[in-house]
Amino acid sequence: MGVERIDTRLLEELTEQSQDLNSDAVRITNEALGDFTEVTREQQARQTRRWWQRGSTVAGAAGAAALLTQLRATAATSSDDIMALQTAASIENLAVSVYQTAAGLPFIKDGNKTIAAFIAKTTTQHQAHAKAFNGAATQAGGKAQTAPDPKYAAVVKTTLPTIKTPADVVKLAITLEDVAAQTYTKNVGQVSSAELRKLFASVAPVEAQHRATLLAVQALLANNLGDLIAIPTDVAKLPAAAGSVGFPDAFYPTKNASPISEGAVK
Repeated sequence: MGVERIDTRLLEELTEQSQDLNSDAVRITNEALGDFTEVTREQQARQTRRWWQRGSTVAGAAGAAALLTQLRATAATSSDDIMALQTAASIENLAVSVYQTAAGLPFIKDGNKTIAAFIAKTTTQHQAHAKAFNGAATQAGGKAQTAPDPKYAAVVKTTLPTIKTPADVVKLAITLEDVAAQTYTKNVGQVSSAELRKLFASVAPVEAQHRATLLAVQALLANNLGDLIAIPTDVAKLPAAAGSVGFPDAFYPTKNASPISEGAVK
């Protein structure tokens, strides 16, 4: 009985599709941010014209008070959007910090090259996401969030001293990627404009993809198959679960999504 030849072309195609997904997500994210910036500027211009037109019909201090009231009311309508963007940025800031710390650990830096490359690439993507979220927040009149998410920063602070192996790094990274994906998925239904929904919807699948990759890596490490964490890999040696372990949910959950106020600038 001859040995069955395994066709690796499908794996190569899936790898290419994965790269295309991220490229498409980056393009959509940039488009959404550009659209949001343009719409925000148009709204601000219209509001300014209305304020001046209304203010010109009201005399003295009463006119100024009316304009200030309108300004505050307008700002209040976008406060939830700003907090959601700031919280998203805080999650990205923490992810960048964790990945940068992980990259410097000896067993990562001098260990599996594919894991090290994944960490480097993912760090760059999280930096881009933080920049996009902060760009939208400041465009909406809020402040950029440069601090990490306080809830998960506490988790990271407790966990980092216990990290001794690549598997420990992967486990922590899965937690952060999952909360990011869940939060942004939920944010799509919480923000008030199509442009912001598009922004969150473009970033969420990238974080879900990170989690899927890490779940697969975690499974290989748990089964002492770290040598298969490579591109290209030896498909014939992969366990049967390799194709499904990264996708445990038919629909992405949101029960662990962070509240929009969690990482907002205080």
